[in-house]
Amino acid sequence: MSAKYIISAVLGSFGVSWICDHYISDKKIFGGTTPGTVSNNEWWEETDKKFQAWPRTAGPPVVMNPISRQNFIVKSRSD
Repeated sequence: MSAKYIISAVLGSFGVSWICDHYISDKKIFGGTTPGTVSNNEWWEETDKKFQAWPRTAGPPVVMNPISRQNFIVKSRSD
């Protein structure tokens, strides 16, 4: 019985968030305009060309957790 309340609440919150996003971002109820860097396709193409032209240089691979990569030698105790 509680599942229907949870599912309806989640769907309702998604609906409210979509409506808020639509009116604030797309309809621009608070004013403002879409920047030219977003709405201009020529700008996107030139930016993409610039990023593709950069030389790709990188350093050696990085070990994320160097402690776990160490080779520990565990010697068994001889009795």
